[in-house]
Amino acid sequence: MQKIIKPCGFHCIKIKNLGVQFGEQEVLKDINLHVHCGTLNAIIGQNGAGKSTLIRAILDDIPHTGEIEFRDTKDGHIKKLKIGYVPQSINIEKNTPVSVFDLMASFESRSPIFLFKRKKTYNKIKKALKVFEADDLIDKKVCNLSGGQLQRVLLSLAIMDSPNLLLLDEPVSGIDQNGMKLFFETMYYLKTHYDLAIILISHDLDYVKKYADHVALIDKTIVCQGNAKKVFESEEFDNIFRNSANESWVDLDQDSKEKSLEDIAEKFGSKED
Repeated sequence: MQKIIKPCGFHCIKIKNLGVQFGEQEVLKDINLHVHCGTLNAIIGQNGAGKSTLIRAILDDIPHTGEIEFRDTKDGHIKKLKIGYVPQSINIEKNTPVSVFDLMASFESRSPIFLFKRKKTYNKIKKALKVFEADDLIDKKVCNLSGGQLQRVLLSLAIMDSPNLLLLDEPVSGIDQNGMKLFFETMYYLKTHYDLAIILISHDLDYVKKYADHVALIDKTIVCQGNAKKVFESEEFDNIFRNSANESWVDLDQDSKEKSLEDIAEKFGSKED
């Protein structure tokens, strides 16, 4: 696999006392979260807990109180960084003639996308799609894609421009188990090999337990955070989910993690290739 994601060089993202209020309704309060590069950070909680609102606040799409700081390796403040974002869903007009290439090229080129296809742009898009095994979709119409195929295209679009941070709002909704496994393996590969910071909203608790480096349980505020074992065994987790979580996950020891990484690297190829 060609090196699509570059080492980001950021030490961490610090969210301090973040709050969001819509009119009289307090949606989030006192959110404090540190996100380090090279880590997969899962945000979990029941529907309506404020998970997607947190993502929108990080994107600066909605007003919020508190601070969001981006720091480099020297602990200096950075005002801007590249963010890759995958929403829960997007609206696609029925019978639209736009192809997957057209969609992704519109974010890549300033030239009208219907005039011609530059070989360099076409190859770059195809390589990004290949990360999520979606390169065969490049010439298909977006309106004809299944939900799972569209999500893989959006994930490819999110990483195409070498972001420093990936924000993923339930990115695998509508994807089957094989697609789910591919997604989490790819996230593990990207964050390990490319020092990428990833914030993921997910209801797939078994995969979160297996792959996440840090878990934050949200119920308007962060009620518990830490490694997956700490959060999943906490009283707060039990109170919120009432033992409804799937407990069929498997804990990985260090040898298993290293073997898993070797298998993934073999599948995608060396980052220097």
